[in-house]
Amino acid sequence: MQQNNGGPRTGPSRAVRLESFGGPEVLTVQDVPEPQAGAGQIRVRVAAAGLNPMDWFMTADAETAARFGLSLPAGFGTDYAGVVDQVGAGASGYAVGDRVFGSALSRAVADFVVVDANGNIATGVAHHTPDRVDDRTAATLSIAGSTASAALDVLDLGPEDTVLIGGAGGGVGVFAVQLARITGARVIGTGSPSTAEYLRSLGAEPVAYGDGLTARVRDLEGGPVTAALDLHGTDTVHVARELGIPDRRICTIATVVDGVPAANGANAAPDALENIARLVASDRLHVPIAAAFPIEDIRAAVELQSARHVRGKVVIDL
Repeated sequence: MQQNNGGPRTGPSRAVRLESFGGPEVLTVQDVPEPQAGAGQIRVRVAAAGLNPMDWFMTADAETAARFGLSLPAGFGTDYAGVVDQVGAGASGYAVGDRVFGSALSRAVADFVVVDANGNIATGVAHHTPDRVDDRTAATLSIAGSTASAALDVLDLGPEDTVLIGGAGGGVGVFAVQLARITGARVIGTGSPSTAEYLRSLGAEPVAYGDGLTARVRDLEGGPVTAALDLHGTDTVHVARELGIPDRRICTIATVVDGVPAANGANAAPDALENIARLVASDRLHVPIAAAFPIEDIRAAVELQSARHVRGKVVIDL
């Protein structure tokens, strides 16, 4: 039997949609029929949706979209947080009124999302939100948090390690730096000179990226670098190899390099996001919110996020 908050609802609701693939200019806010929770599903009234580079990357063109199983018309955004307001027959573990966060591939920027109670990234996933974690923060955790966790599992860091993290100031870097520090590892983070204080606030020793990075890292005191994580492309991989780090202790998330392990959120441990949420709730991990936009300003939000100069996460309020 389906549980409802206030009875069945069949009126229109808002969702960001694409009628063609492309950049921020193709995003529109549309009235759509309210989705209903079916058997084994829950419906979430979304309070906030967090943006990630993958959101605009996978909707940029038809070929890329097809790799993710997307077709037109399509929704937008993957990370969300909100409150369960319908529970479908046979869906266990959730009740109307539960606060949850999770992922719903390319459909999270909407008033409602429907996900499987025991789902995956394709069908949608929900996790219970701890009391001390607000919805904006919870809406940033899923993609970036699980990706960082999976990558650090590959590196298997400990207190004896020094890890070089390339692109440490980005959305995944926010999590990777702090999670690495929690293991006891020393963290060196690459970024522009203007991000130095920001990287220090996350727990990293900042070093400017670009030509000469290998020499700048060698000049730092504190011992040799023993592991590396490239969050942007391949530049950090090349530097890591020049520093003598074996390929097995290098990891990428955005590209594939022969001999170097790659990680993504789908590889994260089953309890990774619950652990991250608990760290946030206990003030051991902090997620800077760089900007929050109403859904009507979705284009401006994506333009800001896709420029890759944001210090922290960009969130859509619903």
